[in-house]
Amino acid sequence: MNSIKRYHAIAKALGAMRRGEASNNDEWRSKHSAAIFELCGDLPSGSGFDSGSRIDLDGSTPDRLVFTTSYHHMNDGGCYDGWTEHTVVVTPSLEMGCHIKVTGRNRNDIKDYIGEQFCFILESDVEQWTGYPKAEQAVA
Repeated sequence: MNSIKRYHAIAKALGAMRRGEASNNDEWRSKHSAAIFELCGDLPSGSGFDSGSRIDLDGSTPDRLVFTTSYHHMNDGGCYDGWTEHTVVVTPSLEMGCHIKVTGRNRNDIKDYIGEQFCFILESDVEQWTGYPKAEQAVA
């Protein structure tokens, strides 16, 4: 089994989806879109990421992946006491594979934690992407 990094698979699927859009090929656009959402299914969710995390398809390109997320903070007493909104931008790095930048308010130094969580998931290996998700996950 050949594997690649999750961020690489997402970028490849995004490029293929954009080419499908440009050529008005709805079948390819749909299949590659489904592959992207399948690959993004493991983005941070729960444990503070209570609204989940999503890819921003409008802001993303094959050379720049953009994700949005929110973090639900707790005070010293263990009660939720507010949210911060964040954008996670992933760009290629010839030295490190990818570079992850987290924007938004750095309440309680949360940006480092968010970056670590996204790095862990996006750097994980996935089976070599073929462009065709499982039939039950394809979008009509």
